Formats: sequence, structure tokens, C-alpha cells
Amino acid sequence: MTVDRLSGRVILGCMKVLFFGDIIGKPGRMALSRAMPGLKATHRPDIIVANGENSAAGFGITEPVMKELFQMGVDVITTGNHVWDKKETETFIAREKRLLRPANFSPGAPGQGWVIRTVKNMNVAVINLQGRVMMPPSDCPFRTLDRLLEEIRGVDIFLMDFHAEATSEKEAMGRYADGRVAAIIGTHTHVQTADERILPKGAAFISDAGFCGGHGGVIGNRVDEVLERFLLGLPHKLEPEKSDPVVMGVSIEISPETRRALSIERIKVHL
Repeated sequence: MTVDRLSGRVILGCMKVLFFGDIIGKPGRMALSRAMPGLKATHRPDIIVANGENSAAGFGITEPVMKELFQMGVDVITTGNHVWDKKETETFIAREKRLLRPANFSPGAPGQGWVIRTVKNMNVAVINLQGRVMMPPSDCPFRTLDRLLEEIRGVDIFLMDFHAEATSEKEAMGRYADGRVAAIIGTHTHVQTADERILPKGAAFISDAGFCGGHGGVIGNRVDEVLERFLLGLPHKLEPEKSDPVVMGVSIEISPETRRALSIERIKVHL
């Protein structure tokens, strides 16, 4: 039984969302593949979203990797500042509507920043936005959200991946979108935060969903290579860590009647 905390009503047939944080290379894909059957059985999701901007060797995404994630059961793949790290992405992102890049990228950039999926006879829009604090240049995500909410018609529920560095910017976006978007899920830092909550107007929020990959490294990358960067200040290609595989994300329940979130639960599965 799920109860709407604002109205006190019992909600039947709520929509369930699984969202997975940044998938880091092959170790992240393997971890998610192993965890997915159990997570599906436990949470019984109606839609699964995952951030895949680091899913190909730790940086970017390729078409075969994208198809692999879809075959696992992911319905929508979001990205962020690493989306163009594999040059080939420009050639297939435009024709695959389920693969998103941030909507506040420059006009004319390949691909799109949102997609609508039909879930339980409801139109659910997944929006991808990127922050600007300590991030590459992009248009204002707050004003872009305003524009999208005006332009996207016939939608019952909005979900957002806000790919940003600063927790202050993420919390600000949560407050700004509360009441208009059912869930604001932060990505990018690969560190799962413990601030999940339902905001006053009914939106589920977390600053960062975490990552899928090797927890024995540094935010999913090999320790020795990261330390070489910090200690020597030299450029060094980073490779995904393999040890201590983990899957992180959130499970969210949303009322189809009020379009408000009913619950948000952190997921952290060590494999």
C-alpha cells in the first residue's frame, strides 16, 4: 500500500521508476547487467532510465554499447558533458530518440534533449539538462526548463536528469522544478548523496544518484591513474576500475492521479 503524504490518500497503481547513475565502462555495464534481474523483480519498474555518458570505456557512448543497455531493459539513456567523447555518437544520436543529450546544449547540436514514452497509458517525458557551475559552457538550464515545459505538449509526468557538478545548483534546480516536474535526479559526480527526499510540492529529489562500476577505484576509475594525475599534474588517460562492482541509483514511485512523487529510495547493490 502506498500513501500520498500530502493528501493522505491510498494510491493504487502508482508508476514506478528505476534510475541508474553514470555507468562507467564495461565494469559498469557488467554490474548493471548482473543486478538488473533482481532489481526488476524487487522494484517492478514501469520505466528504467540510466545515464550512459561514460558507458563506453569510461568516456562517451558508442552505438553497440547503447544497444547493449537497451537490451538490458533500459528504456531511456541520458548523458552529459562526455556525450561527444566518441566522435561516432554524432552519427547515430539523431536517429535514436531514446538516447538524449542535454537540452540546453547549443541550438543545432545533434540529437535531442527530451523524449516521451508511454507508460501505463500515460505520456512520460524524460528531460536531460546540464548545469553551468564548473561545467563546460551551455545555455541556462533553468530557462531551458521553462521553455521545454511550455513546448512539450500532451505530457502527464516529467522526469529530469540534471547533470551538474555543484550540489547548490542541483538543489536550486530541484526547488525551481518542484511542482512542475515529478522527479529531479542529479548525476555527474559519481558519488551517491544521502539527501533523497520529497520536496514540498511533491517532486522526488536527490543531488546525485551515484554510479555503476568499480567501487574499488576513484569515482569508477583506476586508483593508480587518478593518483598520477593528482601527484604529478600530468595528463593521463583514465581507465575504468574493475574491483568491487557496484550499482547505484534510485527507485521512485509517482502517483498517476496527482503526478506527484510518493517515495524515493536509494539503491546501492554490491556484486
